[in-house]
Formats: sequence, C-alpha cells, structure tokens
Amino acid sequence: MEYRLQTLSWQAPKLKRLPVRLDVPRISPLTDTEMNDEQAALLAPYRNERGLLNIYRTLARQPRAAKGFLGWGRYVLRESDFDSRLRELAILRIGWLCKSGYEWTQHSRLARQLGFSDEEIERIKSGPSAAEWLPLETLVLRAADELHAFHHIADETWQALTCMLSEKHLMDLVFTIGHYTQVCMILNTFGVQVETHSGLDSQLRVK
Repeated sequence: MEYRLQTLSWQAPKLKRLPVRLDVPRISPLTDTEMNDEQAALLAPYRNERGLLNIYRTLARQPRAAKGFLGWGRYVLRESDFDSRLRELAILRIGWLCKSGYEWTQHSRLARQLGFSDEEIERIKSGPSAAEWLPLETLVLRAADELHAFHHIADETWQALTCMLSEKHLMDLVFTIGHYTQVCMILNTFGVQVETHSGLDSQLRVK
C-alpha cells in the first residue's frame, strides 16, 4: 500500500493561551478492582495512610514504563543526598512555572513537613527575584528558571553554583529539575486530578 504525505495547515499554538489545567482526567487512574497482579505489586510500596495517590494509579496503566520511571523518581526524591530543602525549592518552582496544580499541592505539603513556612512557599512564586532568599537558594531558583526557559543553565549561574555545591549535587540539581518537569508534563497532559481540592492553590485551579 502506498502512502502519501499530506501537507497539514498547522501552526504553533500561542503558548500564553494554551490551557494546561484539566478538570477531568484524560487517562483515568486505576481503581483497586481494575488492577491486575503486576499493577498491584508495583503500587504496593506507594500505599500509605492517605491511600494511593492518583499519579501512581495513573502511571500504573503502563506498568513497564511506570516501574522504571518510579525507580528513577525514588532516587531523585528519596535516595539522593542532595539537600532536601534545596530539592523542594527546585521542585516547587518548576511546579509553579509549569502551572501544575497537582505538583504544587503535593509538594507544598512535603515542603511544610521539611519546615517551609506558608510565606516561603508563597514566595517561591516570585522566583529568584525575591530578596529574602539566601544566596544558594536564589541560585537554585535561577537554575530552575533557566532550565525551564532555555533547557540550559547559563555560565554565570553555573559558575556561581560550582562554588557552593559539589559536582554530584550539581548533577542532582539538574536531575531534580528535569525529572519534575517531566512529572508536570505528565500530570498536566494526562489530567491527573488532586485527591482533595481543598488544598489546591486558587491560582492553579481550572479556569
């Protein structure tokens, strides 16, 4: 059978107007009754007193991919010895820049467990320009902004970071920002819904 390419009248979307928040999932999270043995075993370590989050239930619809993805995420979030405050600072900044209500909700909770105040979490929205950040915190936020905008950290920012972080932690910083950018893409595109909307930031609700 012969196939012919067709010219499509496609134009790049105007990104400032592109909606990223969905009020219904495109890919529904698995219910417990839908899970097969492979999926149930994969998700068992992620159940806790709050139950099983929708992100895990959604990822498990593609269990082979979820196994590798969750393993990498476990290193970034749990197994790396990168400073936990700096990690959450980077994750929340990316969550805000990507306008991911789910990511912002979950990691605001984790940040509070690490001692972040509500004022500090709100200040993350202003990014590195806020005067109250410590020098290293400002650099981490700047790195997140640059990677989000340009997929690259500028030489000036990188050189300043090398004076304050080890080579391994420089790598962990990029791993963290890159991984959670992908997480936000997944959450926004699949339409993963926050388990309870009571904690969803009003600026990140569906409009």
